[in-house]
Amino acid sequence: MTRQATSSILEPGPQSGTESYPTTAETAAEEAGHPFRHAPKASEAGLSIFKKVRGFKNAARARATGLYPYFRTISSAQDTEVMINGQKVLMLGSNSYLGLTNHPKIKEATCAAVQKYGTGCAGSRFLNGTLDIHIELEQELARLVKKESALLYSTGFQVNLGVISALVGRGDYVLGDKSNHASIVEGCNLSQGEFLRFPHKDMHALEARLQKLDPDVGKFIVVDGVFSMEGDIIQLPELVRLAKKYGTAVMVDDAHAIGVIGEHGSGTASHFGLPDEVDLIMGTFSKSLASLGGFIASTAENIDYLKHNSRALIFSASMSPANAAAVQAALKIMVSEPERIARLWHNTERMKRGLFALGFNLGTSETPILPVYCPGLLAAFKMCKRLEEEGVFVNPVVAPAVPVGQELIRISLMATHTDAQIDFALEKLGKVGRELNLF
Repeated sequence: MTRQATSSILEPGPQSGTESYPTTAETAAEEAGHPFRHAPKASEAGLSIFKKVRGFKNAARARATGLYPYFRTISSAQDTEVMINGQKVLMLGSNSYLGLTNHPKIKEATCAAVQKYGTGCAGSRFLNGTLDIHIELEQELARLVKKESALLYSTGFQVNLGVISALVGRGDYVLGDKSNHASIVEGCNLSQGEFLRFPHKDMHALEARLQKLDPDVGKFIVVDGVFSMEGDIIQLPELVRLAKKYGTAVMVDDAHAIGVIGEHGSGTASHFGLPDEVDLIMGTFSKSLASLGGFIASTAENIDYLKHNSRALIFSASMSPANAAAVQAALKIMVSEPERIARLWHNTERMKRGLFALGFNLGTSETPILPVYCPGLLAAFKMCKRLEEEGVFVNPVVAPAVPVGQELIRISLMATHTDAQIDFALEKLGKVGRELNLF
């Protein structure tokens, strides 16, 4: 969920200070000749690395108020309704945009893969972990996004970490939107190049940064296609125009765009008719495609380089056969049942109209991600708690995922939500919103 900063989602506690603690060597010196006498316990040795841990009390304080909204335990399939603490709750916090996580054909494909291949690959793709099902899936994904080749990673986070750090070297520059997902930010930080950020979707600011760079240095723009908190879409035509003008490569993270926009749900580049203008397209499987993992698609040459230079790929165990089979089955359903995406957008518009009618602020959302702004950490936590009590599951989003003062409740629609479920949610959102004076 988080993006931007890497600090705690709750207000961070005290960080490590500069106090001096005796080292093991110092203790041994004091006990010269008696190295085992009165040996200090780890806590007595004052391991300063854990000082920040001991000072972190924010989660405990949030739990004490009864408003702590994280790690809620679900005891059922991820569907339009889930079971929490023995109660049925309407799920409006899932990224399963096409509603495929409980689809019988996908579960059948997963079981068949386990029967054929077992439960894991016991190694990395680089060595013993490449299966024929991996190659088949990579070919299918490349065709979907109209690229020559694709490469699977075990998680979406690893894709951004592994691709950006492998491509951006010392002396290069990587530029990113300030609302980019945390995985992009960490990939940029891990690279040996210089990381430059620009305000959210501000193409004038992006150009200003590009203008200052030497025309001959390596430059790489990485952005989300659909931004996971705001729910808006990058203005790709203008970004591509600037990339061409300044000789910059472009990568688009389509984690929240696959299955949502573009031909057959193929993402942002397709949505704008620009698949040939984007150098690399990234996607994940944990959202519309009902599985776990991620991919990068590009030219065959770029993919071959990543196969041999991306440490997140080379030194990680390969994607499990069950996950790969689930993605294959989900892709077939997505492409053969366009009515699912149509229904997703029907549900989005119905919910959006209802929220606007109630008086909620949805910012600049253009997608099935609908941010309901309720400034203040306490307000977001209270709204989340009250909605769950009313039978609706939503996600609170606070700093550092969004700037302080822009806290929100994120509503995510699924193709399988019914009109009756959406109307129920709107009734409860209206009730809780009035209680908290949000409109």
